[in-house]
Amino acid sequence: MSTFYTLKATKKDDSVFDFAELKGKTVLIVNTASACGFTPQYKGLQALYEKYKERDFVIIGFPCNQPLPQFGGQEPGGDEEIATFCVVNHGVTFPLMKKSEVNGDNTNEVYKWLKAEKSGILGLARIKWNFEKFLINKEGVVVNRWASTTTPEAIDGEVAKIL
Repeated sequence: MSTFYTLKATKKDDSVFDFAELKGKTVLIVNTASACGFTPQYKGLQALYEKYKERDFVIIGFPCNQPLPQFGGQEPGGDEEIATFCVVNHGVTFPLMKKSEVNGDNTNEVYKWLKAEKSGILGLARIKWNFEKFLINKEGVVVNRWASTTTPEAIDGEVAKIL
């Protein structure tokens, strides 16, 4: 059975990110997109990351380009193009993984685990839209899940509490 610390993800350079490296850290995982109405949240995520990174807080972005009827293909670029966009337009310095799917048959391993651990509104597991957020505590437990409409600023207090 998987735990948070047995998960792995592929980085944008195709190397493997082993979640065992996250032991003892508080982690926020977000599925992202560059051409979404919620894309301005990158700035808030970066501010949250800057505020708490010295306290072992990590944000990990998972760019996703799932087409309609899911997310409308709002992340059409390649991994380097996405990374450049995030740095140039939003100052992002937190890690971005390789573009992958968060719903459907090709859901990445991390999102399979996250959705199994914490269902969304009305008990639905699927990711409703870009910029859903999962907060994982220092013990590797998903303690909260927020919809896309919940801003990074709105979750600051909860992040601070579990640090």
